[in-house]
Formats: sequence, structure tokens, C-alpha cells
Amino acid sequence: MKILVTGGAVFIGSAVFLHIITRTTDSVVNVDKLTYAGNLESLAEVSQSSRYVFERVDICDRDQIDRVLREHQPDAIMHLAAESHVDRSISGPSEFIHTNIIGTYTLLEAARHYWAALDNARKANFRFHHISTDEVYGDLEGPEDLFTETTPYQPSSPYSASKASSDHLVRAWSRTYGLPTLVTNCSNNYGPCHFPEKLIPLIILNALEGKQLPVYGKGSQVRDWLYVEDHARALYKVVTEGVIGETYNIGGHNEKQNIEVVHTLCALLDEL
Repeated sequence: MKILVTGGAVFIGSAVFLHIITRTTDSVVNVDKLTYAGNLESLAEVSQSSRYVFERVDICDRDQIDRVLREHQPDAIMHLAAESHVDRSISGPSEFIHTNIIGTYTLLEAARHYWAALDNARKANFRFHHISTDEVYGDLEGPEDLFTETTPYQPSSPYSASKASSDHLVRAWSRTYGLPTLVTNCSNNYGPCHFPEKLIPLIILNALEGKQLPVYGKGSQVRDWLYVEDHARALYKVVTEGVIGETYNIGGHNEKQNIEVVHTLCALLDEL
């Protein structure tokens, strides 16, 4: 099986590539624009594999996406490419609208035309897997609450609104055009190669350097924390075994207030 992954040079994408190359026999094509968050060093372990190919392409560039699909002939697409930082979306929402909405639309249209031209056997097995976030559901009320696949959408930032829009586009392309799609909504990831603007690596780095520890508001927001390598395994299981048309929530059952995460990190650093 050959899988095309968008956004493969960033945090979650790199974990997906490491899982596929080291744990399966599948081939992968990495399509990434290499924005500020992209880092090919995260993929050094697999970059020399004969089953790995990198294409520096913007998902909003339809001509280049068509070329990549035509040249590499993937059996599935895993769409992870996105602008993904809440605070950045508040200060500069336009990039989030462009990449997360226009980029997803462009990729869907390219995938639809590619899929329609496949022979019957390959067409029947093709799948478009859209990787999204539980931010589309809004905020958990407390540490005991859980989002489910039927939780109503209540996005509360430009980032989460742009991801909610991309989710709806994917489902619309499935119902309108018959494109075989899957959607997953994950909780907050953490782990190796996490970009330092995110809460956990930011707190660790600032604490080690004796700087202020920035917490949004009172830190009362509740998030479910998911280890990125667990997420990568789940994503591969969905793209290879998931039921077309379904939505799957992927979480860690590890709900904590942000301020609790900060206190835990400080205690661990003190202990070390």
C-alpha cells in the first residue's frame, strides 16, 4: 500500500511516518510546504528508506497536487497539513482560513478527480482520511467529561472554526460526490519533536531557562492529553481498517486542566 501524507514534516505527521516505515511494509509520500513548524530532521531516521519520498508542495497549489498524485499513484491520502496553534489563529487568522479551508478544498478536489480516474479495483479500495481535532467541539466542562463522535460542534477560536469547516467539507465531498472519506478528531498531542510554542514544551523550556510560565487566563481549560506515538498507531489503524464514512474520536482519557499540567511539569522538573 502507498499512502500520501500531507503535513508529514511536522509533529504528528512525523510520528505517522516513523510508525509506517518502522512498523509496516507500506510506502509513504510526504507532502509538506515546510512552514515554520516543519522540520525534516524529525524524519532523519526514515529519510533514507526506499519506501519514503518527500515532495515540497503547498496543498493550496492544485497543479502541484495533481502532479504528485499522478506521479506517485497513492492508494490512500492522510490529510494532516494544517495551521494548528490557537494563539496564532487569534493574532493572524487569515493563514488558518487559507490553509485549513482552501487547502482542504483544493486537496479534496484533486483527490476526487484522481479517484474517479482509477480502475474499479483501486477505486473501491481508495480512501481519503482527514485528520482533525477535538477543538471543533469547544471546551470540556470538567475533568470527568468526554467528547464523543456525536458531540455538537462549538468551535471557539479561528483555528477550531477553520478545522470545523474542513471537517464539513470532507463530509460534503463524501455525500455529494461519493469520495470515500474517513474523519478522525484527536485530543491534544504531546511527545517527541513537539513544536516549542505548544503548552508542554513551552513550559519545560521556560522553566529550564528560569523564565515566566505563560498560562492562558487562569489555566482552567480542560484538555485530554494523548501521546503522539499512540495517536500515530490509531491513525494507521483507521486509514487501513476504518469504515468509510465514519468519524472516529482518538483520545488519551487523560483529561486535565492546563494549570494542573503546568504544576505537574514543575514538580517533575523539581524532582529531576
